[in-house]
Amino acid sequence: MKIAAPVFALATAALFSCQSPTETTDYAASVDPFIGTGGHGHTFPGAVVPHGMIQPSPDTRIHGWDACSGYHRSDTSLNGFSQTHLSGTGCADYGDFLIIPTTGEQKIDPQQNHESVRPYASTFSHDTEIAEPGYYSVRLDTYGVDTEISATERAAIYRFTYPASSEPGVIVDLDYSIQNQRNNDMKVEIVGDKAIKAWKSTSYWAGDQSLAMYAEFSKPFTATIVRDTVTDTDGAIYPRCKALLKFAPTTEGEEITMKIAVSGVDTDGAERNLAAEIPDWDFNKVRDNARQKWNEWLGKIEVQADNDTDRRIFYTALYHSAISPNLYTDVDGRYFGMDHKPHQGNAENPVYTIFSLWDTFRALHPLLTIIDPKLNNDFINSLLSKYEEGGILPKWELAANYTAEMTGYHAVSLMADAISKNAADFDISKAKRAAIRSAIYNPDSICASPRISNILSPISKKYKNELGFIPWDVELESVAKGLEYAYDDYCVSVIAEAAGDTATAKEYLEKSKAYRQYFDPETRFMRGKDINGKWHEPFNPRSSNHRADDYCEGTAWQWTWYTPHDVAGLIELMGGKEPFVQKLDSLFIADSALEGDVNSPDISGLIGQYAHGNEPSHHIIHMYNYAGRPDRTQENIDRVLKEMYSDKIDGIAGNEDCGQMSAWYVLNALGFYQVAPGIPTYSIGRPWFPKATINLPNGKKVNITVKNYGKDNMYIKSMKLNGKELSKPFFSHADIVDGADFEFEMSATPTR
Repeated sequence: MKIAAPVFALATAALFSCQSPTETTDYAASVDPFIGTGGHGHTFPGAVVPHGMIQPSPDTRIHGWDACSGYHRSDTSLNGFSQTHLSGTGCADYGDFLIIPTTGEQKIDPQQNHESVRPYASTFSHDTEIAEPGYYSVRLDTYGVDTEISATERAAIYRFTYPASSEPGVIVDLDYSIQNQRNNDMKVEIVGDKAIKAWKSTSYWAGDQSLAMYAEFSKPFTATIVRDTVTDTDGAIYPRCKALLKFAPTTEGEEITMKIAVSGVDTDGAERNLAAEIPDWDFNKVRDNARQKWNEWLGKIEVQADNDTDRRIFYTALYHSAISPNLYTDVDGRYFGMDHKPHQGNAENPVYTIFSLWDTFRALHPLLTIIDPKLNNDFINSLLSKYEEGGILPKWELAANYTAEMTGYHAVSLMADAISKNAADFDISKAKRAAIRSAIYNPDSICASPRISNILSPISKKYKNELGFIPWDVELESVAKGLEYAYDDYCVSVIAEAAGDTATAKEYLEKSKAYRQYFDPETRFMRGKDINGKWHEPFNPRSSNHRADDYCEGTAWQWTWYTPHDVAGLIELMGGKEPFVQKLDSLFIADSALEGDVNSPDISGLIGQYAHGNEPSHHIIHMYNYAGRPDRTQENIDRVLKEMYSDKIDGIAGNEDCGQMSAWYVLNALGFYQVAPGIPTYSIGRPWFPKATINLPNGKKVNITVKNYGKDNMYIKSMKLNGKELSKPFFSHADIVDGADFEFEMSATPTR
């Protein structure tokens, strides 16, 4: 078996070292894909390339909240390797086309769908696991088979090293999925004696998902197709479809290679994807190319760290920021649309899927506007295509399905932010139409079930437009929705202004002030009102009833601060800067205990009632800057960077959420954060590294250097941009788009 040394045993070139023109830094050596696979990070360790369509990775469990990615580091049994996975989500889907190499009898019975371990599962040891960007390997102890995986954008390659065995084989399980999704239809076909093609249709979080695959083996096989049903302990009957492949006997150390590709359209698309991306059987070439792609991505930002741990945390965060969204267009340009029809697109301008927008609009997409604005525009154009095909912009899209998950209509944030930064490469008139469609109440003409349509366009939009606020006795999560709608309406105004529609821009700018409706001046919290305008009683700012109260995955303590587009307005409501700071201070020292019927598990990473493990809190620390207390921003950023991120398996404070938790770290470790996407202003925090360089796509550089650096020196004594002293802890996107030089001098005590 050709397994490399563990990632941390690899010799790594020091960042910022003197290199010859032909040498490149192996940034990938500083990535640990196991970070986040423990705790509730919900990441996976498998082999992927940036934003790839396929995510081959080990599956260790099927059921439970911590099975969202299919893998949890605490497990010791492995079901096999499926080809699709979600990274860091709070809900589960995927786990398609599971394969596992076997020796001896291929056990598929008894299959109990309520169990997380299948009969053919193998034990394994974490001591034999290796995970690197673009590569994964493990020994399956039950079968004595070593498995290695690497990937391209649409295809994966497996190298199985077998022991001497009279019955070597592979099981291909079509009915397998994470959380046992409902299988609507499954088809499998053996092609000759070395290939297999399959297609499946499932319903789960993605209500109507179709996926096809095509696989080839380097050694001939015989096949037995199992199509039957199983009856679970609760009496439920489930369809089964498995292919049991058998090879001729193997000798000790014999390698059998499998190539597999997927397509959202059909098996022909999967076959073409495989032929285009892995035309031969050279495993090492695929692995080397995958690592090169990761080094290209990771090299967008260079950091000089004073220890390996910080470097590992940073580059793993940058790695996780490039897992999703995922490519959804085949090499021939075809893709599956929101109207559940195949479309002929352009492979040079592909469509993507997996838009966790409630999370990622906050930091991931702002990060992309700096390091890869073209990719960010590709994502925006994908969203606009989905609007045209499905009737409305997605808010959480999965495999060409509206999941209708979470609140707000944050696709408008991505468009407004790109516009505000003069980085918009999309049809702004279309964007305006799409934005307004999302902001109004109209559940009709949406390509989704009535249940989903009514969630995508809930009655809350009618009330926010007609009444000016959302009554809690009419709609759940009324405060969270009302606050998010106010911000999103600000973004609509930005888009309308860019489209030349000043009247609409003015209308939505006024709507963006609706957050004031929820502010109770007596308690100084954002609170729910009934339809008659009376405050919701009883009121407890530490109360949480998950997805069934006035807030969304949070409490009044966390949601009171959600006015990113008008921090000055919130300061005014609080009574001025001093009372505002006092209230902010109280957030970080409040009792962390939650009360209520069903506490949201997403409220995690608590410092007082500040919850870093979930997204509504992510901008709050920087609000101190707006009230003239940058020292508070600096010391709290310092604490979060030290306490909420580590290089351990549970090194992420909450669900990683498709790159948002990681992008927050990347930006704040560089020393800044964007409080309100759509307003091209960055708030300065506390630079974490003595030196960093952002390599802009135009060839220019943003250089960040720190004088008097030290982990105990968390406060900024002085800061210069291009040699000019900054008097306020803010700078604009225009300041960095053509390169910039930042110089910070740090202190152990506050100086401003």
